[in-house]
Amino acid sequence: MSIEVDHISYTYMAHTALENKALDDVSFTVDKGEFVALIGHTGSGKSTLAEHLNGLLHPDTGEVRVDGVDLAGKDAAAKAARGKVGMVFQYPEHQLFAETIYEDIAFGPRNQKKSEDEVEASVRRAMAFVGLDFGTFSQRSPFQLSGGQMRRVAIAGVVAMEPDYLIMDEPSAGLDPVSRDNIFSQLMKIFEKRQMGVILITHSMEEAAQYASRVLVMSGGKLHLDGPSRDIFTTEGKTLQRLSMDVPESVKLAQELRENGLPLEGTPLTKKELIRAIQKAKGWKVC
Repeated sequence: MSIEVDHISYTYMAHTALENKALDDVSFTVDKGEFVALIGHTGSGKSTLAEHLNGLLHPDTGEVRVDGVDLAGKDAAAKAARGKVGMVFQYPEHQLFAETIYEDIAFGPRNQKKSEDEVEASVRRAMAFVGLDFGTFSQRSPFQLSGGQMRRVAIAGVVAMEPDYLIMDEPSAGLDPVSRDNIFSQLMKIFEKRQMGVILITHSMEEAAQYASRVLVMSGGKLHLDGPSRDIFTTEGKTLQRLSMDVPESVKLAQELRENGLPLEGTPLTKKELIRAIQKAKGWKVC
C-alpha cells in the first residue's frame, strides 16, 4: 500500500502572462508505515505537491495513485482512494467552524456516513490521540482554546476519519516550544499506533531530522534529493546550501566540535544523539 507520484507536472495560470510551473516531473513513492519529511524553501513547490496527494489538485501530466488508484478519476474507487489521505493544512485552526469541539471533529466521520454511535467512538478516539479529555473539552467552543489546543482539535478532526496516510503542512508553525513538542508527541503516538504513512512538510531541519526516517528535498518545483535522513543531512550539506537550505544545528555543532579536537563517534543527527556522543567522548556517564 502506497502513495505513488508518477512524473507529475503542474502549472498555475497556464498560457497566461502569469504562468508559473510549480511542479516539474516529480516522482516518488511513500509506503504506508513510512514517516517522510518534505523540505524546501518558500516557493519550492511543497504545498502544491501536498495538494496533489489527496486529490485537491490534479496534475497536468503524470499521475498520483493511492493504493494503485489514480486520484484524478471520477468513479467510486477514486473517491474512496482520496478518502484514505488526511490533510492537515498550515494553521489548521483556521479551518475550525463548529460551535463545539465535538461537532467539529465529528464533521468528517459523519461525511463518511458513519452511524452516530460510530461517530462518537471516532471522536473519542481522536481526542484521546491528541491528548484532549473528552469530558472536559467535547462541549467547549474550539475558539476558547489556546493556539496549541486549537491545532490539536484540527488534527483530531482529520485523525477521526482514520486515514491510511496523513499529510501535515507545517504543523508547528507559530507555536511556542511546549505546544510544538506536544503536537509532535501526539503525532508520533498516532503514527506508531496506526502505522499510517506520514508526510511532514516543514521548514525546520531539526524537525525533519528528529522525526522522519527519509527526506525529500524540493526546489524550483523539482525533487532534487530523496534518501534516508541521516544520509541527506550528513553527506548532502553543500547541496542543501545550494538549494537555500541547511543541515540541522546538531550536525553543524558536531562538526565544529570535531574540528576543535573532540573525538565524536558516528554522525549525531539530533540534539539527543549529540548529547550522548559528547558524553561518550568525554568519558561521562551516557544518559
